[in-house]
Amino acid sequence: MKRKPKILVVGSFVMDLIVSTEKFPNSGETVLGKSFRTAPGGKGANQAVQAARLGAEVTMVGKVGNDDFGKRLIGSCEESGIHTGFVATDPEVSSAVGNVLLEVGDGRAAKNRIIVVPGANMTIVPGEVGFLREAVGQYDMVVLQLEIPMSINELVAKYAFEKGVPVMLNSAPSAPLSEKLLSRLAYISPNEHEAADLTGIQIRREGSRVNQDDLKAAVGSLLSRGVKNVVITLGSAGAVVANQNEFIYEPCADVVEVKDPTAAGDSFVSAFITGVCAGLKHWQALHFANYTAALTVSRMGAQPSLPHLSEVVELMKQEDRTDFDFSLLEVLK
Repeated sequence: MKRKPKILVVGSFVMDLIVSTEKFPNSGETVLGKSFRTAPGGKGANQAVQAARLGAEVTMVGKVGNDDFGKRLIGSCEESGIHTGFVATDPEVSSAVGNVLLEVGDGRAAKNRIIVVPGANMTIVPGEVGFLREAVGQYDMVVLQLEIPMSINELVAKYAFEKGVPVMLNSAPSAPLSEKLLSRLAYISPNEHEAADLTGIQIRREGSRVNQDDLKAAVGSLLSRGVKNVVITLGSAGAVVANQNEFIYEPCADVVEVKDPTAAGDSFVSAFITGVCAGLKHWQALHFANYTAALTVSRMGAQPSLPHLSEVVELMKQEDRTDFDFSLLEVLK
């Protein structure tokens, strides 16, 4: 590819309300927190921002409320150079919010618990994406998640499939998926828990490693349902990308202190598809995505933590991966 990839993200906007504490409260218990802040998020917007910061040309389609959060959410995307002209505003329903509770402490990795109130994300109607029936053909990849109505994801995937445009579905948060939707996906990217929900196959842990037989069985189950490529993220155990001809596993890039795992999955998925659209082979895109996500978890917040291309390249070079051809990333600069 001799031009920047063009990526369409149809998905959610969420304003994260983030509280950090040294101890998660039990039922009926009150604890004192350490800090509070807000940060633009939402799986769709996070993935759009990450792709843009890595050098792709990104268009975002979604919906916000007619409120201050909505304005801030759109503004955050625009600051990253994302085209937001197709983002709708609901005059009656508020923008979505995410209640993010972080448990932090010296010498231990941060943990999070998140409650999302979907708000305007769930009021998108078919007429607001109808223009994509024709317009979708101009993009190199369509990226979907599950924080908007399933009917909208089904419709956009149909439009893309009819135009021969590959679709990546980040199947989070976990939800049942129709066989028709699965058959129209070029890529699906669940985490290990979402993969278990989709396949009924628990991916067991053996210390810091995952059971490879379980992993291969889960991959095989998804491939048998029509998905062309399966990308399963495994947290601290790394990730795998597989299809009928490949099974590529890579451990996580354990090179940073984990400060906040929020948006790590979004960062990974977006970096992977940006790399694929730029012409990287799957093993290269997997490596690129691992290092992008590593930088994300080393920082606080969702979108504020998402790195730029230059930062990812610098970290990868520090690790001295001589088998990675960095000239392949020139198209993103």
